[in-house]
Formats: sequence, C-alpha cells, structure tokens
Amino acid sequence: MGRDILQGGFEPCLLALLRLSVGRDPGTDLTSGWFPRALARTGHLVRAAELAYTISDELKQGTELVELVKAAAGAGDLGGAQALAESIPLRQLRDQALVALVPRWARAGERARAVALAERIRYPHNRGWAWALLAKAAADSGDIDETLRFAARADDEVSSCAVDGTEQVLALLVEVAVATGDHDRAAALADRVEDITRSRNPAGWSKPRSLAVVLAREALGGDLDRLDALLQPPPGPAVGAGGTVCGWALGEAGDQDMVLEGDLDETAAGPFSTGSPLGAWDMACVLDAVAETAGQDVALALADRAETLLETGDGRDHDILLRSVTLLLARHGQVERAMALTDRLDPVLSVARQADIVGELARSGDTGGAVALAHAITDRRARARALIEVVRELARRGDPGRAGALAHAINDRWAQGEALLAVARELARHGDPGRAETLTRSIAHRGTRARALAALVELSEPSRARRLAAQVVVLGGWDPVLPVLERIVPRSVAVVVDQMMS
Repeated sequence: MGRDILQGGFEPCLLALLRLSVGRDPGTDLTSGWFPRALARTGHLVRAAELAYTISDELKQGTELVELVKAAAGAGDLGGAQALAESIPLRQLRDQALVALVPRWARAGERARAVALAERIRYPHNRGWAWALLAKAAADSGDIDETLRFAARADDEVSSCAVDGTEQVLALLVEVAVATGDHDRAAALADRVEDITRSRNPAGWSKPRSLAVVLAREALGGDLDRLDALLQPPPGPAVGAGGTVCGWALGEAGDQDMVLEGDLDETAAGPFSTGSPLGAWDMACVLDAVAETAGQDVALALADRAETLLETGDGRDHDILLRSVTLLLARHGQVERAMALTDRLDPVLSVARQADIVGELARSGDTGGAVALAHAITDRRARARALIEVVRELARRGDPGRAGALAHAINDRWAQGEALLAVARELARHGDPGRAETLTRSIAHRGTRARALAALVELSEPSRARRLAAQVVVLGGWDPVLPVLERIVPRSVAVVVDQMMS
C-alpha cells in the first residue's frame, strides 16, 4: 500500500488512510493541549468541550476550557466561544475567558456587544484589563473618542482599589496613550508603573515585568533617562528584581532613528550597584524587546549598560542577560564584541552561543560573514547548527540556489536534512512546488523527510496537498501531518480522536 501511495498522482481517501494508520494510544492525552484545541479550531467545539469536561481537576478543567474559548474565537466562532466561556464553573476562569472575547468582538465590528460583555466581568483586575483591551482595539481602528473613553474606564477600574495586575493594565494604557498622541499622559502612566513595581517587589514566574515593557518602549523612542535612573543604587534597601519570562514583543515599535537623550559613551552607563532596582532578567527583557527594531545608537547604548550591569551585578540571572546582550550585538554587526562575551562561558556553552551569533549575523543581512564565522567554529555540532541558521536565512531572503548548495555541503546528515527542509519550504512558498518536492527526496532521515513533506502540504494546492499528505502518513504516521491537514480535510482531527478512543 505504501509504495502505491507514494506513486505520483495517486490520491487516496485521506480519512480512510488516517483510520488505517491510527491505533489506540492510551499514553496520548486527548483531554487537553493540541488535540481539543485543534477540534475547536476546525468546527468541533462541542466535541472539544466534551473532552475537556472529562478532566476531574476543576482548575485544570477550567484552564483548558479557557484555551478552547480562545481557539474557537481565533477561528471566528465567537458565538460558540462565548457560550462555552459562560459555562465555565470557576468564576475567575470564566472572567478570563470573557476578557479574551472582549477585544475579539470589538475587532469583529460588534463593539456594543464587546462593551456589554466587559460590563459583566466580575473581578476588578479583570475589568480593568478588559477595558484596556477595548481601548487598544478602538485605537487600532482610529476611533480616538472611544479610545479615550475606554482608557479612562480602565484607569478608573484599577485605581478604585489595589489589585494584582494593575501595572500590566497601566503598561497597556501607556501604549494606548502613545497611539492617541498624548505623550504627557503616557509618561504619567509610565511613572505609575514604575512606582508600583518599586513598591511591590514582584517575583516568580509571571508575565514580563510591565516596567520592562515601558522601558523598552521608551528606549525605542530614544529616551534612556528612566532606565539610567533605575540602574542607579536606591537610597534605601535594594529592591529585588525577581524573574520574568522573556520572548514577548511590543505591539508597536518606536522611531528607530531618533537621537538618544544624553551621552551614549560608556561613562553614561555606570557605575551601577548590585542594589539597583533593575535586575539582569529585567534588562534582558528590554534587550530582547528592542533587538529586532532598535537603531544602531539605541542598541549599542543599551549594550553598554547591560555589560556594565554584568560586571557590577550580583550574578543572579547573569547568563540570561549575557545571552541577550550577545545576540543584540551580533544583530547589529558587533561580532567581535559579541564573540568576546562568549569567552566568559564554559566551553560547551561558548560554542553554542557562537552558533547563535552566526544566526543573528545572518539575520542582520551579512550572510557571507555568517558563513565564514560558522566555518570557524571548531565544535562539529555547533558548526552544523550555525550553518542551518545561515541556510534558513538565505532561503528566506529568496536565494534558494545558494541556500541549497550550502545545505548539501553540511557533513552531518541530520543537520543537512534540517537545512534542506527550510529550503524546500521556501521554494514552495515562492511558487516552485515541484522543485521543492524533488528536494525533499534527497533528505536522508525519514522523520525529517516526513516533516518537510508536511510543510509542503500546507503550501500546496489541494490536489498536490492530498497526495503529499498521504506520503507523510506512510513515512511518519499521522502525527507530523495532522496539524496541516485542517485546510484540506477539516474532519481529520475528529477522525483521529474517534479512532484513538474507540
């Protein structure tokens, strides 16, 4: 059967093929995660909810139902999503689901319904967040009057009583104020975010510190005054920095070409005390947020301050900040300076960081320099990973010939397959599916070849996509292709779930 399916032009019934390839797998969790959310996205919200309601833990059940609400709303089923949100037993989680729906209704042109939903939210911190999201949606649509009204309501909600999350609401209102052109209001809101952050000493695994969001926005606008003030030692006991999860991005970028206020030399960045209110992790969040959009002056000024903090800090979250400043420097062409920072790490981490630098250098546009730097890496695995990053960037920039040649020059067969996968995807994306399919056949590892074909399924017209999907099922089973089958076989996820539970 497998050989017949792999013949060009043969289009089997994919639902039948899925039923044949899927067996019972009691180790797979069908009640939470990707499966029920995929059901919700593909018009099977009721079935997804049934699976979630089998979860015995009420908190886990509610959390999964919130995710299903978001998935259904993202697919456009706002009515179904709201009905499910209103059925969530735990009130706090029901509030969270309704908050997620408020901006969705507004962006769908149902602002009155969004307002009515915001009025029904129970808890003050959730109400403030809902009105702030409404203000952002109105600002994005250009309705200044409604933006100001919603923003004022959000501010009233969080000002009426002290609640957790106030600084997050205020940070979003900073963005809204900037969008309306009220920079004085934005600065006043930013001051309040700073005051709350200093007083509450937040810690633990949470969303990015709201103050870091504000600092990144100000830095992109060329203003480092608040950042410098926070890097100075406080007059009293030091405020702990705590921890946050990085990887977020600002909604809007500031002007990359503005001149920074004050001096940009190294003396402007120090000296800093170990007791400065801004910790290494917070500083890393700022660097990560501006890496893609900051101008050269801003990037280098921030790098100076980050390096000084590394030298004078107490070492907590040191490696996190070291990584962020290294990649920021590489993105802005400061390769020698970035490589020098890797000498502070042990050899294993150092070569891994060198591969990261190669990737950032390629993304900055210097693919030739990136190739040379990759070949200079002595560790075989790190060198291969660096070359994969260069191949991906060459393919993304529309140079599949050079990308393919570099991929075939990689000695490691697994790494070569990963690089060729990227080239095949870009060929298909740019209208050459035949050449992309041919390239996938040169991938040695069966699993990588299956993933490459799965990527082509998503980018191909229906007839070719069905044939390629069948090949993926034969090569690697249903798992690698199922996420991309939604477009051509809407019932595919439901079939797999039914088969596994039968």
